[in-house]
Amino acid sequence: METAKSDQAYEQACRYMPGGVNSPVRSFKSVGGGPRFIQKGQGARIIDVDGNEYVDYVGSWGPLVLGHAEETVVAAVVKAAARGTSFGAPTEAETKLAGLICKSFDGIELVRLVNSGTEAVASAIRLARGFTKRSKIVKAAGCYHGHVDQLLVQAGSGVATLGLAGSAGIPEEMAQLTVVVPYNDSEAVAEAFRRFPDQIAAVLVEPVAGNMGVVPPAQGYLKALRRLCSDRGALLVLDEVITGFRLAPGGAQQVYNVSADLTCLGKIIGGGLPVGAYGGRREIMEQLAPLGPVYQAGTLSGNPLAVAAGLATLEALATPTNYERLERLSAALEEGLAEAARETGVPVTINRVGSMMTVFFTDGPVRNYDDVQRCDAGRYAVFFHSMLERGVYLAPSAFEAMFVSLAHRDADIEFTVDQARKSFEVVAAGD
Repeated sequence: METAKSDQAYEQACRYMPGGVNSPVRSFKSVGGGPRFIQKGQGARIIDVDGNEYVDYVGSWGPLVLGHAEETVVAAVVKAAARGTSFGAPTEAETKLAGLICKSFDGIELVRLVNSGTEAVASAIRLARGFTKRSKIVKAAGCYHGHVDQLLVQAGSGVATLGLAGSAGIPEEMAQLTVVVPYNDSEAVAEAFRRFPDQIAAVLVEPVAGNMGVVPPAQGYLKALRRLCSDRGALLVLDEVITGFRLAPGGAQQVYNVSADLTCLGKIIGGGLPVGAYGGRREIMEQLAPLGPVYQAGTLSGNPLAVAAGLATLEALATPTNYERLERLSAALEEGLAEAARETGVPVTINRVGSMMTVFFTDGPVRNYDDVQRCDAGRYAVFFHSMLERGVYLAPSAFEAMFVSLAHRDADIEFTVDQARKSFEVVAAGD
């Protein structure tokens, strides 16, 4: 497969951007080699600057549930752009998108649009502190909530310990406002409340972890968190930036029958354009300026182009048969990958919830970050490059999700499974 133009583009990019990229995982650092520079996308496929075509399971890391350059989304953006790209003033389209979100999530009575998932989470944390008048946040190890200083932390030793800075530039004092617990361990959260009584403003968690690879919640885990927060006067904040509108119209909360005090959204609600949102109960959201004392603002919040793309995406998605189709395609892909791994003798564990899944190179269950860390990232790198050479674009990291879109066809799934069987053979041959 020819890569000369991508290699040249990467060399040029490195002259002007740190690592040649605007987001670290794009650099291929964790799998080795240089990134492919993408020229265009259409449906379930992308084409790089060298003309190589791939079946895409990254989908811009989740937003493109309809596929690339979906015609109704493109038309909506073009129409909106012709009217003006930004006003710094309210538009009726913002209200329409806000109303659609509120109607979809039982726990959202009011919503505020922002520009990214990171901004949504950062704002939700500030709001939770302002509402509860407490300072500490509980988060689960392995869950990523954007590059917010207080949340970019590592676990300390033991259960329910104060966080340690996970990046240069984060003061230890700020990291220690975060209590880190294992994912899928509600008892660790209970211990956090016992250790820090009347200090915890919120428990923040991905209802389905997607940023350490896909890790579903254990039975009863989310409802246990709901009870603990209600009993201890803290807010339950669910980060549905990935899962919102992907697993169901009401996100993971609909799937697992649980309601958050605050919900963070992004990705799909912008249809591939930069967007985020956070919303919740009226009494909490009314603490935001201009109604209340918690300040948050944004020049481009509710941007007309992002809102238009989001509305077009959600309106196209709002058919039960679409979710049934996503489930059927994703189940077929999971089954095919599992069978291909068995046939080649490569031990893997596949975690899937709806149209998001991860192939972990391990023969044990993956339930939390400790399990994830025991997976063989080296084997994934071999698998990744073999799939890339065979025309399948996966996440350039062992611990991210694959995303199936409505643009994928049965033939795409069959092609992917066939290439996976060959790639598993490459992995096995290297042992």
